[in-house]
Amino acid sequence: MNVLWVFAHPDDRSLNGSLRDAAMKALADAGHTVEQSDLYRMEWNPVVTGQDYAHDPAERMQVATASSTALRNGTLATEIVAEQEKLRRADAVVLQFPLWWFSMPAIMKGWVDRVFVEGFGYGIRRVSGGTRRYGDGLMAGTRAMIVTSMGGSEHTVSPRGINGSLDELLFPIQHGFLWYTGMSVLPPVLVPSADRIGPDEYEQAEKALHDRLDSLFTDDPIPFRHQHGGEYDEEFVLRPEYGAGDSGVRVHRRVAPVRGKL
Repeated sequence: MNVLWVFAHPDDRSLNGSLRDAAMKALADAGHTVEQSDLYRMEWNPVVTGQDYAHDPAERMQVATASSTALRNGTLATEIVAEQEKLRRADAVVLQFPLWWFSMPAIMKGWVDRVFVEGFGYGIRRVSGGTRRYGDGLMAGTRAMIVTSMGGSEHTVSPRGINGSLDELLFPIQHGFLWYTGMSVLPPVLVPSADRIGPDEYEQAEKALHDRLDSLFTDDPIPFRHQHGGEYDEEFVLRPEYGAGDSGVRVHRRVAPVRGKL
């Protein structure tokens, strides 16, 4: 299988860098083809500009329209096209980053902003009408997983932890980006207390990551609800019979996977 590993950490000598190297070797040893987008080493520009779309600076730029026009006309910046080609080849996408201020580093957010343009990441119409998203995007059939580290202890991102649950912290990325574009999202890999890890803890973290990679293509994904699965009304509000009495981001996730739906 083809795996795209998108990495965002400013130092290759970091804990994240060591885990990335070990993970990519394990995937290759298992027979997978691994491509990498090492964003800091690539000096990836995270800022959307008119140059991304060969846009005339004398004209007002509407980003969505400019990006879809450039995609259609073949005038997207070459570095964006290269990343889109990696994604088209991928059977699985892994995003690895340290959790900074409750989200991904800006350089990775900028990779998402620039690469997933209208017509590739969003704004894609179904033949039968409506927009393809939330399990029905162009990336449907691709698996995705987040590998992240944090300085705090694991219990601080438990369901009642002071930082909020990890699932809810990562909801904008896992549901609002990966699932939105169609990817089947696996539960994340968390490396807590990253600044205090010693050799024994590192060995455990590496083994845990290897175990997850061994089942990258067999584990059940997070059972997010499909936009077109009949659970949302015509205004995309969850129907009252689903998640009755509950609210918030967790209602968009089923209790358990439904066979044939994921």
